[in-house]
Amino acid sequence: MMTPLELRHLRTLAALREAGNLSRAAQALNLTQSALSHQLKALEVHYGTELFARKSQPLVFGVAGQRLLALADLVLPQVDAAEADMRRLVAGSAGQLRIAVECHTCFDWLMPAMDAFRERWPEVELDIVSGFHTDPVGLLHQDRAELAIVSDVDAGEGGVVVHPLFSFEIVALLRKGHALLARPWLAAADFAAETLITYPVPDDMLDLVRQVLQPAGINPPRRTSELTVAILQLVASGRGVAALPLWAVEGYLARGYVARQRIGAQGLTGRLYAVSTPSLAAKPFLADFVRIMRETSRLHLPNVSLL
Repeated sequence: MMTPLELRHLRTLAALREAGNLSRAAQALNLTQSALSHQLKALEVHYGTELFARKSQPLVFGVAGQRLLALADLVLPQVDAAEADMRRLVAGSAGQLRIAVECHTCFDWLMPAMDAFRERWPEVELDIVSGFHTDPVGLLHQDRAELAIVSDVDAGEGGVVVHPLFSFEIVALLRKGHALLARPWLAAADFAAETLITYPVPDDMLDLVRQVLQPAGINPPRRTSELTVAILQLVASGRGVAALPLWAVEGYLARGYVARQRIGAQGLTGRLYAVSTPSLAAKPFLADFVRIMRETSRLHLPNVSLL
């Protein structure tokens, strides 16, 4: 008794249609003509009907044969595509890459990098985890993301791999004509009497607070906004001061919307890192995405240095 219809039977019929006769079909399938004939005969016995006219030139398939060929045309391309996907998955050239970000200004450089990556790796499902996240690395451990973009790395964080991206200057932003613009640079004490306008994030995610104000024991009044443009509007109207990456505000500075001042004699440096799961770090596409992020940032953002 013959086994149920199998993929090999559909491939045989498709090869026979393509080749036009048994001899060439057997050669294409790496079978002897006898083995091919036996397989086709067993299929006809199973269904109780002929599938094609053996002495016809060109080869003519009957109604039953045409029905199975229609099935082959539907199924085989999907099977071939799935097998190709599996090979890419095993080889590390396909997969899923969900990105979680903690920085509000990351999208200025991340989107162009993602566009470039999609062209090189169309098999990789690339997406940004919706919303702003105060603990994007935590999403890696929860299997809700594969990659996190962060400004600081916990030395004790286990189970992750850190990929350095780039460093950049963070500048103080003040309204035009502000008295502090007369200083050569700003110290922590200069912020004490100013309202500090920030994104609504924990202090350990704010470089100015973490690196400058907290060590000096300075805790100025606060005001928050989700949007960079809203922060700059508040600064421009004299409601407070802010500290943002120079590359994120260059356009506003060029138009004279607000003014900038250096923070500290050597300037305040921020850094960005990509953090991934160990399993993802072994994938070839992850290394390429890190390279693309670094290169895109170097080419398109002012005053950044690769880490």
